[in-house]
Amino acid sequence: MSELVDRLGIAGLKPASDELIGPCPLCGGRDRFGINLRSNAFLCRKCNLRGGDQIALTRGVLNLGFKEALDWLCGERPAVVDVAELERRRKRAEEVRRKDRQAQDYYRRKAVSDARRIWSTARLGHLGVVPAYLEARGIDPFLLPEIPRALRFIVDHPYVKKVDGQFVTAHRGPCMIAGILNMAGELTAVHQTWVDVEPPHGKAKVTWQGESLPPKLVRGSKKSGAIRLHTPQGADILVMGEGIETTLAGLVAEPFANAAYWAGVDLGNMAGRMQRVKGKRYSGVPDMSDADAFVPPSWVKRLIFIMDGDSDPVMTRAKLECGLRRAMALRPGLKGQIVQAGRGLDLNDVLMGSG
Repeated sequence: MSELVDRLGIAGLKPASDELIGPCPLCGGRDRFGINLRSNAFLCRKCNLRGGDQIALTRGVLNLGFKEALDWLCGERPAVVDVAELERRRKRAEEVRRKDRQAQDYYRRKAVSDARRIWSTARLGHLGVVPAYLEARGIDPFLLPEIPRALRFIVDHPYVKKVDGQFVTAHRGPCMIAGILNMAGELTAVHQTWVDVEPPHGKAKVTWQGESLPPKLVRGSKKSGAIRLHTPQGADILVMGEGIETTLAGLVAEPFANAAYWAGVDLGNMAGRMQRVKGKRYSGVPDMSDADAFVPPSWVKRLIFIMDGDSDPVMTRAKLECGLRRAMALRPGLKGQIVQAGRGLDLNDVLMGSG
């Protein structure tokens, strides 16, 4: 199907998981057209161009009958779309991409600005709810005497989420704010964890119109960034888990005398984009053209990813391998390693006595 997309001259489609998404080759509708590369089904939500295989796509794009589409696919019939039409489609796709880039740049700048505003209004973590929340997660002051400077808090912070096209405030309350820094050390996003006002001050229960919402949100641009919880001078080992609690559980275990501990925010950010390999659902092979993927600093000689066991183990391990392989390719001599807490567990579960 991907080869057929190129042959038909369908421009501007971008990979998104197992799909290609972008402007429709007929109506040009922005982000309205998608092709599922596993099922070969395609659909435009604007002009209703749809079908389930390569023949249907050829018929729809070239306006051919069934037999004529087969002839064209088998190379027995020249393409019927003239050069002027292909050029018109190319220009339309390029215009859609240009407008997309402008919109993405605008929303990214606004999101980063919001993140920096939130961070600037937050207070130092040791003054508020952060120690109580971490203690509820098994990380008490005896294990972690000093709260990382990457963690702050806001006493009364709104939980703002887009629902049905509109922004709503689904919750308000105390919130742990973690700064996400890019590789240049600039704050580009914040990780927000709402905390229950009642003891033992675990994660807050957030609901909207009867639906449970995750008590954690990221605001800003997290790509290639990390929450730098602990970075001692002279460290050459970097230990990274997805979440703050998992990574801090590694820190308080003190497996190394001099290692840095950063939270990668989520699995996709740690892994970057993965190549598609025929016959494999998850290849574990990095797409090296992904310029936004996380890459460890040059001082890292050993990169250790903590693998959570509470999601699909095959997918999780493949993504972590993808991130490690990218890092080892870009940092010659670096050693990569995966540490797993156990099936169905993350490292914080182990700290709290589970499993």
